[in-house]
Amino acid sequence: MSKMIFVSLPVADLDRSRAFYAAVGATADPRFTDASAAMMSFSDTIHVMLLTHARIADFTSRRVANARTQVLVGLGLSEESREAVDATVARAVAAGGTADPDPAQDHGFMYGRSYADPDGHIWDVTWMDVEKALSAGLETVGSNPA
Repeated sequence: MSKMIFVSLPVADLDRSRAFYAAVGATADPRFTDASAAMMSFSDTIHVMLLTHARIADFTSRRVANARTQVLVGLGLSEESREAVDATVARAVAAGGTADPDPAQDHGFMYGRSYADPDGHIWDVTWMDVEKALSAGLETVGSNPA
């Protein structure tokens, strides 16, 4: 069985968040959905658990951070093309999200944009031509040279 990832996100308005994630391409799984939580799946292995603030308190004693002003985790999804990156960001904006809270990046072999959901959680959406990236000598992609 392939490993799966479940990202739990605290949300202020569960219905609004369910509609938003459906608009950007996630599918609701009614088996794991009730008035306080909803599982939204991007694929068979990538799932987002939307949890009301009251529900996430069942799992942690930590307070919910304000995703509009604090970063706790980087979230990212790949797309098949540059056009698909733009289309995903456009769907996010149409559903009430914010386009490009972080600057768009275009390196020729890699193209990325981002969107913030209604609660401020930022998702990076990226397309990359792996062969071109490797031939460009980017074996340390993501490193931050001093």
